[in-house]
Amino acid sequence: MTLDHRQQTLEGIRSGLSLVVYPMQYLVNLPFTAAEWAGETLTTHNTLLAQNRALRDKQLKQEFRLQKLAALEAENERLRGLLQSASRSWERVLIAELLSVDADPFKHQVLLNKGSGDGVLVGHPLLDAHGVMGQVIHTSPLNSTAMLITDPSHATPVQVNRNGLRSLALGTGEENSLDIPHLPNNADIEVGDLLVTSGLGLRFPAGYPVARVESINRDPGQPFARIRATPLARLDRTREVLLVWPETPDLPEPSELPAPSELPESSELPAQTEVAE
Repeated sequence: MTLDHRQQTLEGIRSGLSLVVYPMQYLVNLPFTAAEWAGETLTTHNTLLAQNRALRDKQLKQEFRLQKLAALEAENERLRGLLQSASRSWERVLIAELLSVDADPFKHQVLLNKGSGDGVLVGHPLLDAHGVMGQVIHTSPLNSTAMLITDPSHATPVQVNRNGLRSLALGTGEENSLDIPHLPNNADIEVGDLLVTSGLGLRFPAGYPVARVESINRDPGQPFARIRATPLARLDRTREVLLVWPETPDLPEPSELPAPSELPESSELPAQTEVAE
């Protein structure tokens, strides 16, 4: 050991022994090396999945909000002269995934992985990144069932985005077709017009894309034109959807309500008194 320390006389022997012992060292360290590699790999994979999921959800929400731009531009043209207009805010959204699709050809319904335990209620509108898909018709604690707008028993209040002409979009039972009934032959509607939700009935948020007019058949012998439209939502391929409900304004506290003594006397309302008489 002294000669090796001073003159390195056993360097060759030590190198040979280290070469012989290396497989044993490798086998001893293999479980620790494998555990460290697996931990880093799984951590990186999970991190990428989480980031990808967060970015996808953010993109879906942004596309959901951008859908209103086309409707808002037309609305601003019609309401430019008004200083204020009453509106209802539909900003609270919940992302859900489709679990299954009803195999019945006469029903266009899907099963979602969100239910009443997540705050989902019957009547909640259902949208994807391109347009309105349908509404929830049944809920359970863990999942819910939604009816698509193409179901034969579904009707969506719509309006022409170009001029505000109101109508209904009825499901036809076909995946890519909606019927727009009860519009006279001289109605101001054209092929290619964008149909958006009108907000009537307060079931669907106003101003979101529903369909685009595909064909118009005006028969002089019939009182109404035969109009077909194509849904904008990807009903047959979307996996992630948005459940939307309105942000209702807070009701005033009882202490903020006016006292009976502060209400106007009947003598201050002559018009109402005359009507009552």
